[in-house]
Amino acid sequence: MAKKTYDLLFKLLLIGDSGVGKTCVLFRFSDDAFNTTFISTIGIDFKIKTVELQGKKIKLQIWDTAGQERFHTITTSYYRGAMGIMLVYDITNAKSFENISKWLRNIDEHANEDVERMLLGNKCDMEDKRVVPKAKGEQIAREHGIRFFETSAKANINIEKAFLTLAEDILRKLSPSEELDVKQKEKKNQAKKKKKKL
Repeated sequence: MAKKTYDLLFKLLLIGDSGVGKTCVLFRFSDDAFNTTFISTIGIDFKIKTVELQGKKIKLQIWDTAGQERFHTITTSYYRGAMGIMLVYDITNAKSFENISKWLRNIDEHANEDVERMLLGNKCDMEDKRVVPKAKGEQIAREHGIRFFETSAKANINIEKAFLTLAEDILRKLSPSEELDVKQKEKKNQAKKKKKKL
């Protein structure tokens, strides 16, 4: 039997308009890489990264969703199990910022009530092309009681900090009994997987 190399599994979700840099944000965090030639995510994709917080090994399963409308029905089903959701907009694209309210409604409709939410204003290295002032991002985050970071996958600004902060917020919320619950669920899943293999 493979030894489990982590204590807790957190499922995170990246959402936002197409082209805001969700995939770049994810790759910068998971692989510390930046690639300007990403094609649009088709449907959904995910990466895994294990981090250590408060003496616990936490496996982050980070789902990257397609921003296009046509994949919308696929992606909403992924809101359900998410413990943390990062909503990304592009500071050089006003439309992606205007659509935040729509994405927040999606979270309210499809995600668990206690999901941790975070707002990211991406591409903050492109100051000369900025159309969304930082204060606007801060204001919408305040109104919804969520954390806010401006990030740049390209220049590696606040990417790790954002993910670790989100993971810490989820960890802080977990009561000892819920922590156990997460572990038990994981055990059940592994037992299921074993059965499948047999």
